[in-house]
Amino acid sequence: MPRARQALSIAVAQPSCVAHGVAANAAAHAQAVRAADARVVVFPEMSLTGYELDAAPIAPDDARLAPIIAACADTGTLALVGAPVPGPGIGVLAVDARGARVVYAKTYLHGDEADHFVPGEPAVIEVDGWRLGLAVCRDTGVPDHAARTAALGMDGYVAGVVHADHEAGLHGDRARRVAADHGVWVATAAFAGPTGGGFDRTSGRSGIWSAAGKLLAEASAAPDDLARAVFPS
Repeated sequence: MPRARQALSIAVAQPSCVAHGVAANAAAHAQAVRAADARVVVFPEMSLTGYELDAAPIAPDDARLAPIIAACADTGTLALVGAPVPGPGIGVLAVDARGARVVYAKTYLHGDEADHFVPGEPAVIEVDGWRLGLAVCRDTGVPDHAARTAALGMDGYVAGVVHADHEAGLHGDRARRVAADHGVWVATAAFAGPTGGGFDRTSGRSGIWSAAGKLLAEASAAPDDLARAVFPS
């Protein structure tokens, strides 16, 4: 029997970021959630702290997440937020009206990340009958990651990344590969503007691709922009 599910609206957001400024970044995330008008909003890698490898882990009960929780409660949104999380890992926090929980930690660490974090394992979450595979940055460039995630059963592959300003083309290249290999749609949220960790200029150009590899929506290179698409039931 096919799974019963409704249409899913999803947005990829690239809010302005203050390095280590969790409270200010949480406020920017809340603003993006309210602007997105989407059931799911995906944010970039380590979006709550900036790409700062020495940033302290953010626990799911951190009081600074309150503005995002409130925005999700008001809009019925699930926000997939990038943050260093206990473990420690480069994680994804799923935030909704009930609070926050850690749902994923980056599997394929890159460079100096391994000095600060431990790798996680592929994971999916279910939203309104849709199974979303989770990825963070370098994961998207390793075909084995999408394959292992697809083995868990997924309808879409959602990722938070940070790329330099000349690397925007990677988003589409990787999304089209995942779509071709696994027949799923892909949503990638990328930083725009400075984000610490040596990234003074980042790519923006967050995007959403169909399972046929077609670009459905794309943000600009500017901070605080977003893109949105709806996948039919």
